[in-house]
Amino acid sequence: MTTQVLTGLLLLVLPVAYNLLFTLLARAFDYPDILRQPTRQVLERFAAGGSRLVLLWWGFAMSAVLLAPAVVLLSATLADADPTVLALATATGLLAALVQFLGLVRWPFAVPHLARVATDPAASPATIDAVEVVFQTLNRYLGVAVGEHLGYLFTGVWTALAGVALVQSDVLHPLVGIVGLVLAPLFLLGSLEFVGRFEPRGWRLAGTLVPLAYIGWSVWLLALGIGLLVTA
Repeated sequence: MTTQVLTGLLLLVLPVAYNLLFTLLARAFDYPDILRQPTRQVLERFAAGGSRLVLLWWGFAMSAVLLAPAVVLLSATLADADPTVLALATATGLLAALVQFLGLVRWPFAVPHLARVATDPAASPATIDAVEVVFQTLNRYLGVAVGEHLGYLFTGVWTALAGVALVQSDVLHPLVGIVGLVLAPLFLLGSLEFVGRFEPRGWRLAGTLVPLAYIGWSVWLLALGIGLLVTA
């Protein structure tokens, strides 16, 4: 199996796995809308989901890891592009995979413990208050700052650099790279959703753009994977 074929297959698996697991979480946990509910309600719903919900979150976190080999293999496939662009693309793509994983991995490992404590009939009001502070802090730090802010930022930069490399390379039609360049600014704007004066409630425009960015990005990755397989 050639590097190009392996890259194409991985670029097909990545968006399918991500969107499938996201859909299952939406059905089983009402994610991400559930995060707008009070902490106690979120944790009670999480506890009710049992081990199946924990495994769904674990799988979702692992889907972020898939981006790392995809990034490395794509850079190897586009070896005729500018080496500096490829090196920067590889570095930012790996960072995107890392921070998105770190943002999600709290759910299968930290949140189950908080849910058990919050739903314990013997838990005191002070304990419940402490759990709420910890849960919201994890959400703000790992979820918003690491997973979303840095995740969207590095994903956008990688998408732009990959787009440049695709335009420079003879592997696929330059139009594939141009689509990546169009999508990249959506992630960059999305990364600003909770920055500065938007920190308390979020920037509505950025919040609207992020789902559109991921839909377009998923379709782009699928098209990129199919293109690599067809031309291999």
